Amino acid sequence: MIRLACQIAASLLIASPALAECGGGFQSFVKGLKAEAVAKGHDTAAVNTFFKGVSQDAKVLRADRAQGVFQKPFIDFSRHLISQNRIDRGRAMAQKYDAVFDRIEAEYGISRGVLLAFWAFETDYGAFQGDFNTRNALVTLAHDCRRPELFRPQIFAALELYEQGGFDPARTTGAWAGEIGMVQMLPRDILENGVDADGDGKVSLKSSAPDALMSGAKMLSGLGWQAGQPWLQEVVVPDALDWSLSGPARSLTVSEWQGMGVRPRAGDLPSGEMQASLILPQGHTGPAFLAYPNFNVYFEWNQSFVYVLTAAYFATRLEGAQVYDAGRPAQGLSGQQMKQLQSKLQARGHDVGKIDGILGAGTRAAVQAEQVRLGLPADAWPTAELLNRL
Repeated sequence: MIRLACQIAASLLIASPALAECGGGFQSFVKGLKAEAVAKGHDTAAVNTFFKGVSQDAKVLRADRAQGVFQKPFIDFSRHLISQNRIDRGRAMAQKYDAVFDRIEAEYGISRGVLLAFWAFETDYGAFQGDFNTRNALVTLAHDCRRPELFRPQIFAALELYEQGGFDPARTTGAWAGEIGMVQMLPRDILENGVDADGDGKVSLKSSAPDALMSGAKMLSGLGWQAGQPWLQEVVVPDALDWSLSGPARSLTVSEWQGMGVRPRAGDLPSGEMQASLILPQGHTGPAFLAYPNFNVYFEWNQSFVYVLTAAYFATRLEGAQVYDAGRPAQGLSGQQMKQLQSKLQARGHDVGKIDGILGAGTRAAVQAEQVRLGLPADAWPTAELLNRL
């Protein structure tokens, strides 16, 4: 899990009196970090101990640049992550920690499937939490100039955890991006949201499932989760819908969607006044979902659209929802074709971000705008026809 709190991080950067620049010599960079830590008020001896033996981790950089799984379309990605074994284990964990989930639902109004899905995807219910040295990973990523504004503040948060006795710079391990524990939380999130749920006097996200789950729930609540409200629901859509209304950036009331013929595949829709976005991950002939306000909170946990939708859908499966109707979506583009499409969209003035072959929010919005212009079904799903027309 990478929660990209770039605005917060940027404000911290601006406030700091002396920053070690990213790039350049690694040891010089570390020296600058140490000076900055002391300037922030950290004890010199603690700073020296924390940074003692820090090293650059080439494996971290390789992992950061090798996230090809996010290029998979939703159907492939979700089938890759969701297995019957994960569903069965999730339901078993729900029973094992029933009292913890009851407490989460009572205190934060977060349904158990939500935390179970994160727990499954992040660490396979705690089975594999990552073996990267967390301090080295954070310093390596802060030194790298790709996203230093995200990772630099996490170094000082880890230092603070060390001073509190909750972090061992030589031994604490986790994911390549610096997340720690069963639900993979960054050091700053642990500082702000760590909960000693099992009452042993420590916040142990690596070894205590109650601590990890309650801490994750507190973080989601702080990010704006609306207690007791839904997040995602599979729906059936009519053939003749204005597809340009779809996408996470647009919302209508549930009543308005109903008036256009959108109906639940199973169960009932929530209150007619609730806002909802129509999500068509692979176009208007593929799966269809209504996403409610809580769905947006998922993007504070991870910014990948395909990951967020899969995690939100898996949460519903763990609570009894049926397997989605895959429909018959049009053939998508290969990674190379996606890069070609992104280049063409960029040339037409659209902000698609990095040319990376990933169908992110910027690319989806640009695809939808061009589909409207060209008179194609404006469902934000890129096809060979759109590529050729451009």
